[in-house]
Amino acid sequence: MPEGPEIRRMVDDIATAVGGRDADAVFFAFERFKGFEAALTGRRITSVQARGKGVLVFFAARGDDGPWCVYSHNQLYGQWRIGRAASLPTTKRQLRFAISAGPRAARLYSASDIRLVRPAALDTVPYLARLGPDLLNDADVDDHRLLQQLDDRRFCGRALGTLLLDQHFIAGVGNYLRSEILFVAGLHPRYKPKSLNDSQRRRLVIATRTMIEQAYRLKGITNDPDRAQRLKAQGQSFGARRHRVFGRAGQACYDCRAAIEKTTVASRRLYRCPNCQPELR
Repeated sequence: MPEGPEIRRMVDDIATAVGGRDADAVFFAFERFKGFEAALTGRRITSVQARGKGVLVFFAARGDDGPWCVYSHNQLYGQWRIGRAASLPTTKRQLRFAISAGPRAARLYSASDIRLVRPAALDTVPYLARLGPDLLNDADVDDHRLLQQLDDRRFCGRALGTLLLDQHFIAGVGNYLRSEILFVAGLHPRYKPKSLNDSQRRRLVIATRTMIEQAYRLKGITNDPDRAQRLKAQGQSFGARRHRVFGRAGQACYDCRAAIEKTTVASRRLYRCPNCQPELR
């Protein structure tokens, strides 16, 4: 499943392709939305936004009918594709939603969670209503807000290895970001927020912000940027140079040379350095 940074980059691409234009055609695969295809066609696409791992496409009001928003969540299999309006990509995936505007089109394949919502009612969408702080898409989220999350009784007694995947805690964090955040913070996945001292809390907040923002800025790279460039110059593939610990089981930690370990937490793989992220004492 794409994580928050990948969704935000995709939203940027959708906005570049069709944002600020009048929709020439709108397509819904689901019968319950078919009547809205004509209603949305011709309306201006006023903005495209990300909320955690959700995508919001806003359409302007027309006449007496107010604005609309198409909400979607990729879940495991959804995929947006940007291309020419005049030709469909070759794929075995099922087209679920599409917008054509001018020469370009944005098409959503395979996703099943698609809703048509008035912008004022977005908080009725269960996923959006429960989202935690969204560092990439909400400029008002500061470090104090993240520290408050650590003290929240819903979260303070849960192990970080599980908690970081909870979208109610922090929006947009997924599996690779979880491992990278914990490594940069120097924390074992079994630590709980209530057991952290002030220094550890601060490291966790800084690591969370740094890794999410870097992954967005550098197209998924969470490794030290200078190191990633050196590895690229040495001929390393994108996958081999991308992360600090994620996907590097058995390889040497870049910081201490200990072998990276792989484990399973919350039914998903997690990677850590046993030396940089020691066991609880």
